Amino acid sequence: MWFEKKGLDWAIPPIEAQVRALELPEGKIDMVLDTDTFNEVDDQFALAYALLSPERLNVEAIYAAPFYNSRSTGAKDGMEKSYQEIQRLLGKMNRTENVLRGSDAFLQESGYVDSPAARDLVERAMARADGERLYVVAIGAITNVASAILMEPKICEKIAVVWLGGHPTSYPTALEFNLSQDVRAARIVLDCGCPLTLVPCLGVATHLLTSVQELSACIGGKNPLCDALVELFAAYSDDHFAWAKEIWDVSTIAYLINPEWVPTKIVHSPLLTDDSHWAHDEKRHLIREAYFCRRNPIFRDLFEKLARA
Repeated sequence: MWFEKKGLDWAIPPIEAQVRALELPEGKIDMVLDTDTFNEVDDQFALAYALLSPERLNVEAIYAAPFYNSRSTGAKDGMEKSYQEIQRLLGKMNRTENVLRGSDAFLQESGYVDSPAARDLVERAMARADGERLYVVAIGAITNVASAILMEPKICEKIAVVWLGGHPTSYPTALEFNLSQDVRAARIVLDCGCPLTLVPCLGVATHLLTSVQELSACIGGKNPLCDALVELFAAYSDDHFAWAKEIWDVSTIAYLINPEWVPTKIVHSPLLTDDSHWAHDEKRHLIREAYFCRRNPIFRDLFEKLARA
């Protein structure tokens, strides 16, 4: 067994097994996408990118993740708005996918948050054959994933997580939107020993800047999906002069398509302190941490696929 749950203490496998589990497979990757789609404008690009990359990615399900900020009245409202935004975007692509509602709250001390998404993840993971992993790409608060792990710890034998969350482990703070939304959930994923690739925001995903002018030139007028994405992006700011914005979330999809575009290093999983700083312990299990994003090949691949959609 990958680990046995005893309270919130986890038994971790040998180093050799940890390293093997952190290697991407050859060929097509089965994945689910966990996304707070209504929160910003980058999730829509990431969702389209994943669905338009069938040569490498088989998207089995899409989960709506909770979020709470000025665009929602709470975690449940953020999740529901994300669910509806996923459906809206799929309509622009003339696609019908397996979309499930996620957590209607963030993790509490009492345990996991039950949801169709968490239950679906457990079911899909446990149905995997031995030696095969389902990749869980999370680009929001990681509540759904942590809840599934708490529901059935054995899924850590069957999944690998790629999460856009936090800042680099060398930074003085870990505090970033996805991580800060649900610190308890982040700790579960960082502590449980599940194979994890962490894609930090500052200094890594922040390389993925684009502008209204670039999007208009590269994908504007190509099809209804492209026009919808350009319109959504442009609406994020009233002043487009010398303005660019990060499309953070496509980093996770790009990593699975071609890991050379998002180079990583193997590090010990960091400890997340109560005040959202990183602490380090070389006795901890291993994860992968991205340290750069190669913007040009990522955007070339993304824009070409969007234009052909």
